[in-house]
Amino acid sequence: MLEFLFITFIVIVIVQLFYYLFIFGRFTFSTPNQKKKSPNKPPVSVLVCAKNEAENLKKFLPSIAKQNYPEFEIVLINDASYDETLDIMEEFRDENAKDFEKKNISVKIVNVYENEQFWGTKKYALSLGIRAATHEHMLFTDADCEIISENWISEMLSNYHEEKSIVLGYGAYRRIRNSFLNKLIRFETVLTATQYFAYAKNRIPYMGVGRNLSYTEETFLNVNGFVNHMKIKSGDDDLFINEVANRNNTAICFTPESFTVSEPETSMKNWIRQKRRHVSTAKHYKWLHKILLALFYISQVGFWFLAIVLLSEQYKWEIVGSLILFRLSFHYLSLGCAAFKLKEKDLILLLPFLDFILIATQLYVAVRNYLSKPKYW
Repeated sequence: MLEFLFITFIVIVIVQLFYYLFIFGRFTFSTPNQKKKSPNKPPVSVLVCAKNEAENLKKFLPSIAKQNYPEFEIVLINDASYDETLDIMEEFRDENAKDFEKKNISVKIVNVYENEQFWGTKKYALSLGIRAATHEHMLFTDADCEIISENWISEMLSNYHEEKSIVLGYGAYRRIRNSFLNKLIRFETVLTATQYFAYAKNRIPYMGVGRNLSYTEETFLNVNGFVNHMKIKSGDDDLFINEVANRNNTAICFTPESFTVSEPETSMKNWIRQKRRHVSTAKHYKWLHKILLALFYISQVGFWFLAIVLLSEQYKWEIVGSLILFRLSFHYLSLGCAAFKLKEKDLILLLPFLDFILIATQLYVAVRNYLSKPKYW
């Protein structure tokens, strides 16, 4: 049995090497391609869908208005809020009307009422916002996102060239000092971004995040929007991109000026609830993506499990120890480069520990979702 586990461990290390260096490496060891950036600056609609986000809108809407871009509109979608979200949207539009006129910025508000058929789905509200948008190019972010650069729109839109009709961006989470949970959340965000950027670089794109995402209206209309997964409560970003993205139409943008920063969860309970919701959509991905993602995760769990078992039994511990160090070295190399590229350098020293805790957390989430469906959205 130990011999079998030892051989399995060697195979798993090889699989991990393949993912970290050859699949993820297409992103982690790359640099933004300045030559392919388009000099064109088409007018764009920036869409923000908000449900009971009055306080966040007060803080973060001004960062959108400060964008250095020739012409854009801000489409604010009030998703049947019962706080002051709509009032904040109207105040933002009215109080800045003169300044916006000078800057060639327009603000459009879409007020969505409760709908029994689609109640509880962001996709319905977002669909109405997209229908109301004026421009062909659309850029999406969330109400709790801060745009950290005045060149966010320019950076994201400069990636539309040739056949590209989708641009995947990076949505970071705000750093909280002396918080291990915050480091874990940001590490998971770096790993997820590494995956979806790398898969896109390998011409098999599978998802994006709604905190920082762009696509054209034509792309949305070609598949009748979210109609194929409207009954699934989440997935307005990842399921949609999984459906429409292909080897030719997807670009990535990871220049620091293109980043957005969101407010992270501050309690483990709420973060686990959020992860349960996100993971529940993965079963609806295309088969190729499900196989590749599952194989990577199984290899992650298998590595740590077999490493612990083999070391505890002291079975060929010199070789096992060497393989562990070998795996940790290319793990450091790949994700360390990704963390540096995505401005999350403070995570690098903790990578192995964060990796182990995240895998354990993901295993817990998978078991919970298997036993019962997420109830909170």
